Amino acid sequence: MFEHWLDTAQLFGYAAFFLGVTSFLQKNDIRFKLYMSAECVAYLVHFTLLGNPAAGASSLVSMTRSLVSIYSKSLWIALLFVAINVGLGLKLATVWWNWIPLIASSVGTLALFLLEGIQMRVLMLLGTALWIVNNVLSGSIGGTALEVVIAITNTYTIYKMRVKAHEAVAQPLTGPAPLSQDT
Repeated sequence: MFEHWLDTAQLFGYAAFFLGVTSFLQKNDIRFKLYMSAECVAYLVHFTLLGNPAAGASSLVSMTRSLVSIYSKSLWIALLFVAINVGLGLKLATVWWNWIPLIASSVGTLALFLLEGIQMRVLMLLGTALWIVNNVLSGSIGGTALEVVIAITNTYTIYKMRVKAHEAVAQPLTGPAPLSQDT
């Protein structure tokens, strides 16, 4: 399964690894989506070279939806991207597990269009779990490593965001400074 550690396909998987980890370290949603788009381009080439056209096509759809989600929160556009994934599955899936990246992409689409912050990242974590399964089945070394590290990184970022949100709530409201008693 993992015979060719340094062939061209795997090199694109390693590039996706770097971009994906960088993406999930972002606390800013726009930077998160931009790095994720770049990751998807590397994944597109990676999976196409590995002979998994469903995963490659899903990566192209994921790149496009990540960029569009920066500018829109439309449920209808999200559903359009989900429908595209279903159409790709009907056209390209040759075995049952070819549906996994398309389902992962659909989960990610709903997260990116309908959620923000921690909630978005939690749903993305579900998509990450699905990508791990796809990547193991596809023989993707960099992709498997990427998604495992993304799961860890995303969990850490969610934790840091929760701590920051908790600290913000725990901070007492302060009013104006008391008047000085010096006369």
